[in-house]
Amino acid sequence: MDEKGIKQTWLSEKLGKSYSQVNGYVQNRNQPRLEVLFEIAKLLGVDARDLIKGK
Repeated sequence: MDEKGIKQTWLSEKLGKSYSQVNGYVQNRNQPRLEVLFEIAKLLGVDARDLIKGK
């Protein structure tokens, strides 16, 4: 996210989620519900499949 200039605090505000919840998604400690995943993809301007691909 940082390479796009997007901060976790911004994303948490847009999603209406706490910073620690969004940080859990980013650190792969928690998984968002499917509808939240699609909202994250929309906010980041990426395909949702790009968020779930293994590295």
